[in-house]
Amino acid sequence: MPQTGFPAVVVIGGGVIGNAVAVQLQLGGAAVTVIERDSTYAAASSSLSASSIRQQFSQPVNIALSQSGVAFLRDAAAHLSVDGDAPALALREPGYLYLASPNGADTLRANHAVQCVAGVRAALLDPDLLRARFPWLCTDGLALGSLELDGEGWFDGPALASAFRRKARSLGAAWVHGDAVALERDGTRVPCGAVVNAAGPHARAVASMAGIAFPVEALRRCVFVFTCPEPLPGRPLVIDTTGVWWWPEGDRFIAGWFPPDDAEDFGLHVNHALFDDVIWPALAARVPAFERVRGTGAWAGHYEFNTFDHNALLGLHPDVPHLYLANGFSGHGMQQAPGVGRGIAELVLHGAYRTLDLSPLSVARLAEGRPLLERNII
Repeated sequence: MPQTGFPAVVVIGGGVIGNAVAVQLQLGGAAVTVIERDSTYAAASSSLSASSIRQQFSQPVNIALSQSGVAFLRDAAAHLSVDGDAPALALREPGYLYLASPNGADTLRANHAVQCVAGVRAALLDPDLLRARFPWLCTDGLALGSLELDGEGWFDGPALASAFRRKARSLGAAWVHGDAVALERDGTRVPCGAVVNAAGPHARAVASMAGIAFPVEALRRCVFVFTCPEPLPGRPLVIDTTGVWWWPEGDRFIAGWFPPDDAEDFGLHVNHALFDDVIWPALAARVPAFERVRGTGAWAGHYEFNTFDHNALLGLHPDVPHLYLANGFSGHGMQQAPGVGRGIAELVLHGAYRTLDLSPLSVARLAEGRPLLERNII
């Protein structure tokens, strides 16, 4: 039960970040109300995420968050069980394979040096080693690959979001279904001592309630499902030099791409031309067996993108008392949710980070004009 002396906290956003924060706040003794605009979660980013986890980042704070995240996922039964019912997250860890052209090889080596210092077990592979390990891979135009040997892969993100939500409810979180922007106008008031903006792709609208200009955009991302007639042994998650990515899901594959000029779009319609014009040609060029793929489905979801520096914006806002931010994850929210949830709870309850130092991701860097650039964006 919540302890006296801790503030009542309102968390705006019932996705994976919001509920991760809510769980940790309640474990620390706070009373929590979660405000979620979509009572069905059908269009929620957490429900539509193609979820993976990696340690091959260029910023140490992101590496630390993912190392914490994979440890959490491996032990999810201990963290998220409710009445003895443990979530099934289907975590698989075959690694990420980053591919680099001659122009990108130096960046891959620089990232690898940072990762080694942080304890990441990634191996740099030249084209000969790539061909030996992955005989189905065409190495034309490649200078280098980086393969993580432990602690990277993919999992059931919607199941994680649901497990956090269920855990938050079991700990006593109250729920309000509605649009936070309209709450006062509708006459609904939720008293609290602190507010956490965890509204995902709607974070900018929530920030505007406090008069904050916020560099977070909602971008549409399309994911395509296809089959391949040939078996491909030893299949990691692959990030091609074109930015196209893919990984296996049972007897199928999923793939996507980061369009550099995709405008804000709250629709969930799929851009099928993206597969035909960009993704399939890149797949077929890199994996000859993919010349004969057959598309079996697709979906679209929202991607919360921080246009300032592609990294999360965390912490107490310097100009708005009692407003905490957990926004702008730029595709990394699922894997960073466990560590961010704990970190934001520590800030609210104790005024400082106690477990992981997430201060490099402080929202104060916006006002200071101090970007923390992440080179490994997918």
